[in-house]
Amino acid sequence: MCQDCGCSDIPEGMVKIYAHAHSHDHDHTHPHDHDHHHEHIALDSDRRTIAISQSILSQNDRLAERNRGYFMAKGISVLNVLSSPGAGKTALLERTMTELRDRLKSAIIVGDLATDNDAQRLRRSGAEVIQITTGSVCHLEAEMIAKALQQMHLDGVKLLAIENVGNLVCPAAYDLGENLRVVVFSVTEGEDKPLKYPVMFKTADIVLISKIDLAEVVEFNRELALHNIHQIAPQAKILEVSAKTGVGMQDWCQFIEQSLQKSLAV
Repeated sequence: MCQDCGCSDIPEGMVKIYAHAHSHDHDHTHPHDHDHHHEHIALDSDRRTIAISQSILSQNDRLAERNRGYFMAKGISVLNVLSSPGAGKTALLERTMTELRDRLKSAIIVGDLATDNDAQRLRRSGAEVIQITTGSVCHLEAEMIAKALQQMHLDGVKLLAIENVGNLVCPAAYDLGENLRVVVFSVTEGEDKPLKYPVMFKTADIVLISKIDLAEVVEFNRELALHNIHQIAPQAKILEVSAKTGVGMQDWCQFIEQSLQKSLAV
């Protein structure tokens, strides 16, 4: 998981949370002719890995609940938008915020390993946009969101979209305080994507099948894809959309507005 993948290598200047701790306090000078001794080392390492992971996620969950309380107090509905790289999150959000801007004040937080290209593009929608550049960190975390919020002007904002780092593994474990978890699944990725990344899809409130205008060109098997999504994520609503042609965008925007009304009524 993240504590082993390089996320601790946080460059200067990013919106920091904390370095993922690695424990290296065991002695590397032990003899190497003792199989039984190696078994104990492996078990101890496993225990440390589990403890670190639980500590990280527990702290994140507490901060996510704090974020959620803040959003509720401000009357803001929050989308956590997740996908693999290139699935079309940015194009989808740009079109979504453009279509909603005359009836819903919105803001966007963008997470990327490097560059602010997506943030610059999303500003064309008229929404306030702030960039979190994560360096080597492969997901957004609740404290990153809290720090970004301090730099935003949210008076009157009713919808906040968080474009997470393109990754279908680590972000599944991190609650950001969102109301809805949106997983974007492109027709170009293959029908078995939900089977390969079940944890992410199991956490989805809605799955958007994106780039539906390319379905015929890439010989997308719609029925098989729907079957796989239903198998892994029976709780998730499914919509088929194209940010390029506008197919399905009206239903998607309507879903957002209805979800907003429900969240404000709670």
